[in-house]
Amino acid sequence: MSWTSLDKMDLDGKRVLTRVDLNVPVEGGRVTDATRIERIVPTVNAILEKGGQPVLLAHFGRPKGQRVDEMSLRQVVPALEKALGRDVTFGEDCVGDAAAEAVAKGGVVLLENTRFHAGEEKNDDALADRMAKLGDVYCNDAFSAAHRAHASTEGLARRLPACAGLLMAEELNALETALTEPDRPVMAVVGGAKVSTKLDLLSNLLRKVNHLVIGGGMANTFLAAQGIDVGKSLAEHDMTDTAKDILARADEMGCEIILPHDVVVAREFKAGAESETVAANACPSDAMILDTGPDSVERIKKAMAGCKTLIWNGPLGAFEIQPFDAATNAAAAEAARLTREGSLVSVAGGGDTVAALNKAGAADDFTYISSAGGAFLEWMEGKTLPGVAALG
Repeated sequence: MSWTSLDKMDLDGKRVLTRVDLNVPVEGGRVTDATRIERIVPTVNAILEKGGQPVLLAHFGRPKGQRVDEMSLRQVVPALEKALGRDVTFGEDCVGDAAAEAVAKGGVVLLENTRFHAGEEKNDDALADRMAKLGDVYCNDAFSAAHRAHASTEGLARRLPACAGLLMAEELNALETALTEPDRPVMAVVGGAKVSTKLDLLSNLLRKVNHLVIGGGMANTFLAAQGIDVGKSLAEHDMTDTAKDILARADEMGCEIILPHDVVVAREFKAGAESETVAANACPSDAMILDTGPDSVERIKKAMAGCKTLIWNGPLGAFEIQPFDAATNAAAAEAARLTREGSLVSVAGGGDTVAALNKAGAADDFTYISSAGGAFLEWMEGKTLPGVAALG
């Protein structure tokens, strides 16, 4: 997929409508985690350095086309000003006179929540036309919203000269390196609770990777598909035929699926619960499988050491509580070590994934970690992202 990068654009004297992700956690009107805000700073500064005026567009929450005070982007302004080290003008709307007056003041401008208009999520032509009047150039720096064909993510890109912001380009380059043209062998680690939510992902990865590690509750479904009693473990027993089909297709395609052959089980799902490690086919009927076992982790690490590229989406066990975070922590630490040594390109994404890698203390050493959830998953599923396609 091709797109125009920010550095190729003439921005001197131009108003640059810049779609960003400011959907940050807020408590009591204050931003509690400014990570997403901090990640857009390089793009905003680059636009300023090229003589352009950044006019920021973003959504916040799900107001469903209504003006909801608790979802106003005004509360993000102090954190945005702190991150940028400069004043930010706030526009009371993202279209019309209020928006135009804010833009006319010059400098960095943040316009009100695009989702206060019902036409945003409908990709309404009239709304996109009104937004387009406010700018001369469109820059999309919100990969996390690129899987949605909304007025501010797809409609604007068809009305103005368009480009990818620095964060968007970084994300796209990392994902293409991992999945489109990777150095081989390639390993994918896919965890999570349900096979049913990641069918498209698994099907696409079978064609792309050499080793596919399946962990979390998903692994229990695959074990059950092989006739193994998984006790009271989380498993989708109605998906066992699907799991069998995936195993058969993997065999045909030469993709090695790595499932746990030993597991950590407990009778209670709570921190510090009494647990034991047993063979995968020896889970007691009154117990739950809550983590991948240590022997299985060693097998994963050995396979990982022979790979050049790693894609990671989802934990190997119930990483939120000890001792069921051990497998995720150990595999993540190995990925981090191999990446530091320069022998592995490691790309990870998805909400639980980011949390798990941060908890393991491995996130900083990964080659790239995507902050996008749905967009990252849909890219990995091989789907076209409207917000990216529109930049081509």
